Amino acid sequence: MLTFLLWCVLLIFCWPLAIIALLLYPLIWLLLLPFRIVGIAVDGVLEFIWAIFTLPGRLVRKIA
Repeated sequence: MLTFLLWCVLLIFCWPLAIIALLLYPLIWLLLLPFRIVGIAVDGVLEFIWAIFTLPGRLVRKIA
């Protein structure tokens, strides 16, 4: 909602810049999409490695 309000303010003060931003937003989103996918994959791998390293401690705690 805040982004929309900021865009409305930009539209009032400088409408050509607001129109350019409106047109370029989908292109920038598409360019950044692969980086988000890689980030999700790296996060998953790091959480998996963390789970592997902490598994022995969790097992000992459950047994004791």
